[in-house]
Amino acid sequence: MKIVITIGGSIIIKNNDHNKFKDYADILRDMSHENQLFIVVGGGKPARDYIQIARGLKASEAACDDIGIEVTRLNAKLLIMALEEDAYPQVAKNFHEALEFSVSGKIVIMGGTEPAHSTDAVGSILAEFVNADLMINATSVDGLYDKDPNKFKDAKMFTEITPGEMLSILSSKENKAGTYEFLDITTVQIIKRSNIKTLIVNGEDPENLQKAVDGEKIGTSIISDI
Repeated sequence: MKIVITIGGSIIIKNNDHNKFKDYADILRDMSHENQLFIVVGGGKPARDYIQIARGLKASEAACDDIGIEVTRLNAKLLIMALEEDAYPQVAKNFHEALEFSVSGKIVIMGGTEPAHSTDAVGSILAEFVNADLMINATSVDGLYDKDPNKFKDAKMFTEITPGEMLSILSSKENKAGTYEFLDITTVQIIKRSNIKTLIVNGEDPENLQKAVDGEKIGTSIISDI
C-alpha cells in the first residue's frame, strides 16, 4: 500500500528524547518492507515557542507560520537521521519533491510546506497528490474527540465519523499559527473531496501504526459521507 503518515510534533519531539525518533524509525522501517511510506512531521512545542517569540516581535501570522515550518523540517531531519539509509536523505519541501524522492523506494520525510497549512493539511494534500491508499494521523490521544480529552473528563471519542460531521465540530475552531487542532478544517475538506481513507491513532506508541495497517480496531476511522 501507499501510506501517508502524519506524526504530531507533540509526540515525536516530546521531552527532546532521541529514543522516540529511534522507536518510530524501527516501526517505519518494518512497515516500509511491504508499503511505500510518506511521513509528515509536525513541529510540537519547539515550533510553538518560536512562534510565540515571533508574535512578540509583531510578526505576521504568515511569518509565524514560516517559522513553524522551519522547525517541522528540523524534526524531519532528525527522523531521517534515525532511519539512516532507509530514508531518502533530503527533506521534501513540496509535493513534487516528495513524489520525485519516492522513486528511490526509500521512505520520504517532509515537514510543513507553506503558511496557513498545518502539517495535517500537508499530509492530506500529499495523500491526494500521490493517490495514497491510506492516511494515518498519529496524535497524542486515542482518537478524535468531541472536545479536548485532556481538559474535559466527559469528552467523547468517536470510533467512526464522517468528514461532514467533523466539519460541523471544527467549524468554530481558530486557525492561527501553532494553534491547530490535530485535524483542522482544511485537512477534513481535502479528506472529504478525495474520499481519503483516514485513521486517527494514539502515536505515543509507534506500534499503533502497524496495528492500524493490520486492520485492528483502534482509534477513529473517518468514513465516507456517501
